[in-house]
Amino acid sequence: MGENNAGVIFLGEKVRGYLMVIGGAEDHSGDKKILKKFAEISGQGKANVTVITVASQDHQEVGEMYVEIFSGIGVGHIETLDIKSRSDANKESVAERIASSTGIFFTGGDQLRITSVLGGTKAHYALERAYRQGVIIAGTSAGAAAMSDTMIIGGEGDEAPKGNIVSMAPGLGLLEEVVIDQHFAQRGRMARLLMAVAQNPFILGVGIDEDTAIVVHPDGNFWVIGSNTVTVLDGNCISFTNVSELGPGEPLAVCNIAIHVLSPGLGFDMKKRRPLFE
Repeated sequence: MGENNAGVIFLGEKVRGYLMVIGGAEDHSGDKKILKKFAEISGQGKANVTVITVASQDHQEVGEMYVEIFSGIGVGHIETLDIKSRSDANKESVAERIASSTGIFFTGGDQLRITSVLGGTKAHYALERAYRQGVIIAGTSAGAAAMSDTMIIGGEGDEAPKGNIVSMAPGLGLLEEVVIDQHFAQRGRMARLLMAVAQNPFILGVGIDEDTAIVVHPDGNFWVIGSNTVTVLDGNCISFTNVSELGPGEPLAVCNIAIHVLSPGLGFDMKKRRPLFE
């Protein structure tokens, strides 16, 4: 990482392609703003979209639902990948399907299942190549949480920030130096995102509400779409925290953390760590 003249810490050149990170419960029956934006970036009528259902226990049902939705909004071609094991994820046919895609969509479910099944497989490497080549990769709910290099896998969302309130694990690493939390306002997850950032002040905490998404561009900026808000926690300027001394259940102290709440149409520069207004 480098530093600018104003003392702002920059992210490195870590953003390589397009990501759509969805907070869950995106609109499936109304205007479908988020899913229509994904279809548009994927190529609309010329798109070749792959829906990956690895996070879900109901692979077939969830896959069929998204195929129907994307067909209804004009996506040219859609296929599902029902990856149920690491053996499936290492099949050459799975990697080839990912490589042929113009858009890739991860459904919700369990984010730890995504990383434990895909991590280090041919499918994972194919995803990374597709991302570097500019293919849009989207994920909703658990699919959103798994995008970052460090992901939240558990923690109560309805209590004060305390020791052991949040559990974290390595993610897919598509979005580096960021941690994502989804269903953010609806499940009261500010406390656990605060704890995640206090533990790792160099990362940005991004809490995404339901029916809301960020579209991450290769230039390191993201823009908010949908119907609710995105909360960004920047721990770079934290002046004091007791996080390293906390025992289980002991309350967190953290001072001088920056909080940005962004509505649809606003954005954020992840390199310069500042909001964007146009």
